[in-house]
Amino acid sequence: MRKAAQLTAGNLIQPLFVHNGARDEPIGSMPGMTRLSRDSLVREVERARSLGVFGIALFPKVEDNLKSNDGREAWNPEGLIPSVVRELKQSVPGIHIVCDVALDPYSSMGQDGIVNERNEVDNDLTVAALVKQAAAQVEAGADIIAPSDMMDGRVLALRHAIQGKAKIMSYSAKYATSYYGPFREALDSAPVAGMDKKTYQMNPGNSDEATREAFADVREGADIIMVKPGLPYLDILANLSQLGVPLAVYHVSGEYAMLKAGAAAGTIDERTEVLRAMNAFRRAGADYILTYYASHIAENWI
Repeated sequence: MRKAAQLTAGNLIQPLFVHNGARDEPIGSMPGMTRLSRDSLVREVERARSLGVFGIALFPKVEDNLKSNDGREAWNPEGLIPSVVRELKQSVPGIHIVCDVALDPYSSMGQDGIVNERNEVDNDLTVAALVKQAAAQVEAGADIIAPSDMMDGRVLALRHAIQGKAKIMSYSAKYATSYYGPFREALDSAPVAGMDKKTYQMNPGNSDEATREAFADVREGADIIMVKPGLPYLDILANLSQLGVPLAVYHVSGEYAMLKAGAAAGTIDERTEVLRAMNAFRRAGADYILTYYASHIAENWI
């Protein structure tokens, strides 16, 4: 029987990690993924583009001496991400670049926002900083800005700031989970001891909140909404598909790491289970899938 939901390379977005070092650095908890040098990043993006994966999402590993509580390196026009975006736009025509909008790679506290004197992430101060970060990314040539911070009102503020110069892919339903652990290792961005992100990421028991937040993001001007993580929240994905807005899902680092561990142990067939996960996302209504497997799937499995 013919499948109702088809998976193509055009549904896939490849997340990539980049740093200022001269050499690639393997990420221990994510076999097959590395912190790429700038030269290696260009080659990896060229590969993705040649395979029909037209979207890549960039995440920076920032040096410790550039981190601060206010994350000001995030809007440095000569910083890592703006510089890399300009280089990729010149080197790889036709690629669509997604830039993460959040302060955690730049935060000395390991938080997505600015921590105030009460030891809380300050929503309004953070939104003002995110606007400056996004403006630097868009000026460099980013096609899509993706606020992953979960602050209230940030989509509207970003929409006013960028004036239609880029699309907004909002992390509308981002649930608190330890599945983000390998990602935090990749960026060296784990929260400092005594703090977590549960005050602004969603409680896993909530479903109605996801719908409310997604609807609010669309009303504020989001072009695409996202669910993160993926497989534990297929019901949320299916619910949000009813809004009639382009829908993305992030198959996160912990989900990737579990599949890699199972394959290494010989307890699962990697190709079969990865494709089942991808097809589950498509069946639930996802138009776009951010997955660390993207280029590999396009090259070898579809």
